[in-house]
Amino acid sequence: MPSLKNIAADLPPVQKTRRVFDGSFMVLLVLTLAGGVAVGVVSGWARVGQILIETFEFIAMLAPKIGAGIFIAATLPILLPRERVGRLIGRESGVRGLVVAAACGAALPGGPMMTFPLAAGLGVAGADLGAMVAFISGWSLLGLNRTLIWEFSFLPSDLVWTRYLLSLPMPVLLGLAARAVMQRRLA
Repeated sequence: MPSLKNIAADLPPVQKTRRVFDGSFMVLLVLTLAGGVAVGVVSGWARVGQILIETFEFIAMLAPKIGAGIFIAATLPILLPRERVGRLIGRESGVRGLVVAAACGAALPGGPMMTFPLAAGLGVAGADLGAMVAFISGWSLLGLNRTLIWEFSFLPSDLVWTRYLLSLPMPVLLGLAARAVMQRRLA
């Protein structure tokens, strides 16, 4: 696993070569094939064909979004000065850095195709693991887009406010926990 140090002299971590057909892919492949055979036996092979067509249509719709997210993640370390990112949301940024990361995650519209590559790009650009956890947790727990558009539209406002206020400190607490875990691993 690459180190997420925030020293200006450090170069971005070298990514090790990833194999497409690794162990996790093989597990997914076996589960997918077993599911396909089960659907074929229960609902007929025509239904398996329909599912395959729907799946490839869904992949065609998602591919540009995933590509854009990965492109943004790849360009962040080039565009953002590593020492500035490190000061803002790096290991030495303290609780303030976790609050900034959580607030940025909460304000970020969009789905996981944007959020996860962006978090990875911030990590390479100088953010520490705690800030990345706070960023993703802020997006997941405090996402303003989802809260304003969906939750307030369908749920009672007292429920939404209660959930939001109880969730408010969680990204920072999770970021602190991630930093503590990393500190122990490095010690």
